[in-house]
Amino acid sequence: MSTRGVVWIHSAPSALCPHIEWALGGILGMPTRLDWAPQPAERGSYRAELTWHHAPGTAAAIASAFAKWGRLRFEVAEEPTTGGEGQRYSFTPSLGVFHAQTGAEGEVLVNEHRLRAALAHGERGLAVRLDHLLGTAWDDELEVFRHAGDGAPVRWLNAVG
Repeated sequence: MSTRGVVWIHSAPSALCPHIEWALGGILGMPTRLDWAPQPAERGSYRAELTWHHAPGTAAAIASAFAKWGRLRFEVAEEPTTGGEGQRYSFTPSLGVFHAQTGAEGEVLVNEHRLRAALAHGERGLAVRLDHLLGTAWDDELEVFRHAGDGAPVRWLNAVG
């Protein structure tokens, strides 16, 4: 079984660009070259994106590898499969990792237990807790970096997983 996904590197220092390609190549099982472009939202950084086909769980492997560097801003999305939900990972140096399950349209899914836990704290903190469950702080921080990449070409990479 395989799934599709996308990795967006929103900002990376130039020294990390080859390491990102090596990490992706190791995870995807083939050499990977990205088309790096300057990131106008952060001087001296670069952005790239890659769409892939590989085994379920690939998004988690990519996010885990990238988060170790701590200096990147990135997102990884994996489409749902017959046996499971999709996945979304977001990372910023100031916030760390956000992870959520996603539905067929890419919307964040929040399960009943997490909603009940948010409700258990009463009305006062509910909006704050819901924002955290939805990854609002990550979206807010990454939005300027996303817009800076509008119109960039998408590259597809296929692998047997």
